[in-house]
Amino acid sequence: MLIKKPADFRYSEITPKSLYVNRRKFLASIPAAALAGHEMLSPSRRALAGTKLANLAKSPFSTTEKENPYKEVTTYNNFWEFGTEKDQPAVQAKNFRTEPWTVSVEGAVAKPRKFAIEEILKLAPLEERIYRHRCVEGWSIVVPWVGYSLSALLQQVEPTAKAKFVAFESYWDLRQMPLAKPEIAGLQFPYVEGLRLDEAMHPLALLSVGMYEETLPPQDGAPVRLVLPWKYGFKSIKSLVKIKLVGGQPPCTWNLANPPMYGWYSNVNPNVDNPRYSQATERRLGEFRRRPTLMFNGYADQVASLYAGLDLKKNY
Repeated sequence: MLIKKPADFRYSEITPKSLYVNRRKFLASIPAAALAGHEMLSPSRRALAGTKLANLAKSPFSTTEKENPYKEVTTYNNFWEFGTEKDQPAVQAKNFRTEPWTVSVEGAVAKPRKFAIEEILKLAPLEERIYRHRCVEGWSIVVPWVGYSLSALLQQVEPTAKAKFVAFESYWDLRQMPLAKPEIAGLQFPYVEGLRLDEAMHPLALLSVGMYEETLPPQDGAPVRLVLPWKYGFKSIKSLVKIKLVGGQPPCTWNLANPPMYGWYSNVNPNVDNPRYSQATERRLGEFRRRPTLMFNGYADQVASLYAGLDLKKNY
């Protein structure tokens, strides 16, 4: 008898937790005729959020600070493809389809290729990393992410000497994201971001496929996203579909929309305010008191050397 190990299952073979916990309630709530519809029942056509991710290594990069509750992190989101208000993404993204899913890695690489989500899940050992996060608006959170260093993916395609920067692109489809229009969101889509290659290869740069020991919910960037704890939150691009290694500095959505407020680097810096918000202090989500903002969000020991000699007030 052949018994599959967790790593042997395809992403589409896993039953979402929300279905197996509430299956009777779910079945009772819909007409019998609808049960025959492939669209309604096919797990390959829905976001498979809430699937348990087992055997996670504990990362030495994790903070020991108290984690924010799952409900806070999944109902207070910035994901403008699904609405500009913090409570909109959890509602608007609930039926977001994330299977099948591929991430194309291309550009200045020796071995360009497309990675299916099943390959991404198996590419390197998954670990839990509890990271602090700081939003440019002045609030912060602590989240236990699941994933591995982005460098593990980039090494697979072998960056060439021409690669100096890494450009990222989010999924965009108005059929699934009707609010993702410039006239509604005030942004150009698809959402794009960028890093220097040395930033992207830094061990702290996380390619995340989960949080709280489960696969990502749609509103938090399912099925795969970037997490950069030393930069303001908007740099951690969600729902990745393309990574391109390039020779010049790539465009970034918020930097294009408002350069004075959203610098290209966007490293957390308490000494550099933007036109609307002081960055000197922050408020942890769920708390009332404010606390001092830490340089590089508390990760200075790990990343400060990346910016040696760089004027951080000009290159914010």
